[in-house]
Amino acid sequence: MKLKRKLFTAFFIIILVPIVLTIVFLVGTAVTQAELLRTKFGIDVRHLGSPDRTLILNLMLSLILILIITAVILSVWLYRSINSPLTSLTNATKSIRDGNLDFELTPEGDVEEIRELFDSFEQMRIRLKQANEVKVEFDRQNRELISNISHDLRTPLSAVRGYCEGIMDGVADTPEKMDRYIRTIYNKTNEMDRLINELSFYSRITTNRIPYAFDKVDAHGFFEDAAAEISDDMRSKGVIFTSENEIPEGVIVIADAEQITRVLNNIIGNAVKYTDKPEKRIHMRAATLGDEVVISVSDNGKGIPAKDLPNIFDRFYRTDSSRHSGQGGSGIGLSIVKKIVEDHGGRVWVSSKEGEGTTMSFALRMVQ
Repeated sequence: MKLKRKLFTAFFIIILVPIVLTIVFLVGTAVTQAELLRTKFGIDVRHLGSPDRTLILNLMLSLILILIITAVILSVWLYRSINSPLTSLTNATKSIRDGNLDFELTPEGDVEEIRELFDSFEQMRIRLKQANEVKVEFDRQNRELISNISHDLRTPLSAVRGYCEGIMDGVADTPEKMDRYIRTIYNKTNEMDRLINELSFYSRITTNRIPYAFDKVDAHGFFEDAAAEISDDMRSKGVIFTSENEIPEGVIVIADAEQITRVLNNIIGNAVKYTDKPEKRIHMRAATLGDEVVISVSDNGKGIPAKDLPNIFDRFYRTDSSRHSGQGGSGIGLSIVKKIVEDHGGRVWVSSKEGEGTTMSFALRMVQ
């Protein structure tokens, strides 16, 4: 029942009930007294004048009593209809104020507006709880990210310090050793720079402020240049890298070349990190499939368990094997890959077989 209807009902009850009861009382009193006078004293009330003062006083007292009883009944009715729901809402508000969102608010009373208020309040509580859970998870992920980045930075930093101490102590006493030490220091500083850039880029992802510069890109030429650069990098790391370019000349994609290069570097870096074979092999292939350009990166690593494949692009997700690999990793590299590719209107997927290797692929639409 709506509150307005309930108030109108209460108003009519206050007006009608006393009138009806008073009429009934008057009629009943008049009939009773007339019958009493006629039977006892033989007096015909039709020959009597106006009623006496006692009768009028009794009528007034009866009317007042009826009004008081009616008002009490209506007050209790309205109080129970409104006060109990308000008490529940007050308690719920106090619980939210104290940070307790683990409760359920069920509608109370028969007033429609109050029940709608309960529904709205419950929806607000649910959304607050969901937002709080998201915040807690976000804070946990941030702490994990800081821990992972700290671990990854500590490893190359320790190596740089060790090689610098070796140079200062005269351990690198030949040109060959000196060259090897300097190259190692250079590679480690590049690794730290990559981690810092990854952290900076992650902060842009969380605020959706990735600085894309989309342009027409020659897919064939871009792949040739990227493969040559990656080949030099892999050679310095002792990784056997091969590539094949099957993209016809003249194929154009709309992309940010710098960000697609970041995608390739993240995929290649992930493949190198988790390849456990003595002879690491990575093969990159580019081809066209329908109206898409597809680039695939295959390795001969440990592979990914089938149960983990649907989750590897989730932020901070790591497979059990990578957790215990001692390789560290921020856990955001592949999530960055997915974000960039999808922002380009493309798609990314992975196939893997444990013990044999993994193939990571992404596709970009060609300009028709």
